[in-house]
Amino acid sequence: MKSTIEENPVKGLSLAIWAGILAGIAGTAAITVSQMIEMRLTKRSPSTTPVKAVSKVLKVKPTRKDKQETVSQEIHWTYGTSWGIPRGLIALAGVQGWPATLLHFAAIWATELTMLPSLDVAPPVTKEDPKTVAIDALHHAVYAVAAGLVYDAISKED
Repeated sequence: MKSTIEENPVKGLSLAIWAGILAGIAGTAAITVSQMIEMRLTKRSPSTTPVKAVSKVLKVKPTRKDKQETVSQEIHWTYGTSWGIPRGLIALAGVQGWPATLLHFAAIWATELTMLPSLDVAPPVTKEDPKTVAIDALHHAVYAVAAGLVYDAISKED
């Protein structure tokens, strides 16, 4: 039996992207809950790094101080949802299940570890406290696992 991609490549790509978007939403929901639990336990304030990064990339002024947390959440959800698309493309390339989830995690976390310091909105990982790095890795692993499980469930062919 042929797969969707073999029968109709455009349809296969479309399904991979849409399943990826849904997986990205699920992953973003999971990382949000993970971060909320961690912030409650560690008494950490919500991050405004998303606003700072987007302000630098788009060369716009930061939002009003009282709106930064809301805008950061909007950016967080948009960014996280869009990261589901690469999960679909990874599967489309033939990598499935846990190997795909591991590859997705590596891509997401490596992007963060290089992008944020290059924008000067976070220190390089080598200058971070190991506990902070471990917590960050855990959050991104929660995202990747949730996105992977949802992607695999949605895209499973009978």
